[in-house]
Amino acid sequence: MRAHHTRKRPATVRVARWSATNPWRAIGIWVALVVACLVVGGIAGTEKADTSDLGVGQSGRAGEIAREHGLVAPATENILITAKDDGTLDQEAARNAAARVADQARPLPDVAAVGEVMASEDGTAYLVPVDLAGDPDKAKDHIGDLEDARKAVQKEFPGLRIEQVGDGSGAKGIEDQIGKDLGQAELFSLPVTLVILMVAFGALIAAAVPVILALTAVVASMGLYGLASAVFPDPGSAANIIMMMGMAVGVDYSLFYVRREREERAKGHNRIDAIEIAAATSGHAVVVSAFAVAVSMAGMYVAGDAIFSGLATAGIIVVVVACAGSLTVLPALLAKLGDRVDRPRVPLLWRLTARQDREPRVWKALLRPALNHPRGTLAVSVIALAALALPTFGMKLQTTSFDDFPSEMSVIKTYDRMTAAFPDKHAASNIVVLAPEGKAAETRAALDQAVEQTRNHPLYVKDDTSPVKVAEDGRAFSVQVTSPYGSSSGKAVDALDALRDEILPNTVGQVPGAEFAVEGETAENFDYAHHVKEKLPLVIGFVLLLTFVMMAFTFRSIVIALSAIVINLLSALAAFGLLVVVFQHTWAEGILGFTSNGAVISWLPLFLFVVLFGLSMDYHVFVVSRIREAAERGLSTRDAVERGITSSAGVITSAAIVMVSVFAVFATLSMMDMKQMGVGLAAAVLIDAIVVRIVVLPSLMVLLGNRNWWPGKIPGGGRPPAPGAPPRPTGSPYEVPARSVG
Repeated sequence: MRAHHTRKRPATVRVARWSATNPWRAIGIWVALVVACLVVGGIAGTEKADTSDLGVGQSGRAGEIAREHGLVAPATENILITAKDDGTLDQEAARNAAARVADQARPLPDVAAVGEVMASEDGTAYLVPVDLAGDPDKAKDHIGDLEDARKAVQKEFPGLRIEQVGDGSGAKGIEDQIGKDLGQAELFSLPVTLVILMVAFGALIAAAVPVILALTAVVASMGLYGLASAVFPDPGSAANIIMMMGMAVGVDYSLFYVRREREERAKGHNRIDAIEIAAATSGHAVVVSAFAVAVSMAGMYVAGDAIFSGLATAGIIVVVVACAGSLTVLPALLAKLGDRVDRPRVPLLWRLTARQDREPRVWKALLRPALNHPRGTLAVSVIALAALALPTFGMKLQTTSFDDFPSEMSVIKTYDRMTAAFPDKHAASNIVVLAPEGKAAETRAALDQAVEQTRNHPLYVKDDTSPVKVAEDGRAFSVQVTSPYGSSSGKAVDALDALRDEILPNTVGQVPGAEFAVEGETAENFDYAHHVKEKLPLVIGFVLLLTFVMMAFTFRSIVIALSAIVINLLSALAAFGLLVVVFQHTWAEGILGFTSNGAVISWLPLFLFVVLFGLSMDYHVFVVSRIREAAERGLSTRDAVERGITSSAGVITSAAIVMVSVFAVFATLSMMDMKQMGVGLAAAVLIDAIVVRIVVLPSLMVLLGNRNWWPGKIPGGGRPPAPGAPPRPTGSPYEVPARSVG
């Protein structure tokens, strides 16, 4: 007969048992859910964040006034005409081509106006400015006819180079590049991950199962985010986040589970028992880890802007879906496959991975300094991490601008040629002014005075003839002024400072009740960087508090919770320092294929912090769970630390290698934000898996001894049972007694 269990089984075990005993039903439900998510998400579509969602600070206020008073500038396109191969421009042919482009563009339904043809001062280029009709935020949807007209004129004048660049073509080019990068990431990350898992498991099917589950989690999450984007619109990187996070945590969660199930089968447990023990141990750790990552990512909502809310939502969805898959359909797959999960075997690798009882000599050797000399080891490692973290305090933030996109993109090449020939075509600053009641004339006069001062200022274009636009109610005004420098350059920022802090306060600011605000690429970059710096302490505090509560509840220990926070905070800061060293300087440009702008992407520090903290807690929970299991069996703290870390070292290392490989693929992409994110995450996981788990954590836990578990207690206080005494009941939530079969 079956042994009677007085304690209710954990939910992870009950779900796993149902899935394992009803495998086809569980697999069918999962496949149906994935397909349903994909179909429903496809029907709903993904809502993109627009300008009104993304605005912060003074530039956000400028956009708000402009929208309220009908002063939103139309999207613009520029048709650039130059000589092919940078030769001498045929002036007559260029003028005729420009006139032809203008004539072709005017009758198009998506064209609101065609400006006067402009010739560059050096005679090397002609430019035809075009204002687009429709919503400026959807400009890429309104350039098709204009592109066709341009291509037709190009055929008429084969000796010229006729190109197009602007709001719509730029957005389309960037979107295409992101899609290309995402395809490259998928192409490389899948085979690399599969190879790593084959090394870890020594068998093809065992390696393929985590990859397949991760892919289904990514697909389902893409669909679910389509629904969620109605509330939390996509800031432009949601698909990348889902792909990257989904492959990383999806594979990791399944890896933990499959590895533990194989261990238990190797110990002689039958298939269902092995799955239940894996569910109670690794399954429990997966739930806590996923909760930790989700809690950390929820910290981004504290920032209160569309970018972080969209990224948080995308990340949380894919982590929850990956966790759900590992707890539900994975036990069904393992039950259905049975011993076939270890087929076909890779001969040499299978012999290495199948020997569960071999002495982990390498890991014991690596742990020896921390176990034998914990005080000195901890001091050296903390000093090293602190030194690596020091550059963090010199971090400069900057949002990606048009000048920072990959130079090999055709639209960027056109942009560079245009700004070289027409310096006033760099991104302009838009001054928006709101007059108080009854003082419209006085406010307009003050604005005219401000514009005149910009045209006499060394940091602004002198011959800018942009007109002042007046709202229908006569109270609001807008006008563009241009600095002839790249929008992310130091001189462009100096020009913005002069406008905001000197010119406008001394003119418009002197009219009582008048309000002014400046928007534009430079202003938006500056405001967003300031916004991130302002919100980062709040997000850090939120994440640390919730993580503390979660860890204290999970392990019933304040000491474990505090040490986890300190260790992982130091690890995250060290990764930040490395990010600064790599990207704020030029030494790594040739290695990683980028051009440094001397800054880190504005949204990355906050995003990286919450993701790094969540992923660090992922490993932390898994390792400390193993250490606690060993301590509950009566081992001393030192022996429990050794047993817990060596028994989990293989799966932690495999999981870390998978994550580093996935993140490293993103470091090879062309877009600067993806490159920085990939480097930051890969570096953090390496630091966490090697330095923290092998050096810092064991030395700290050995020093603390039984105080690790305060105010709770480990049964027996970490002392081994007396010789001949029966095994101690552990009371551990991670142990499931095997059932006796009668």
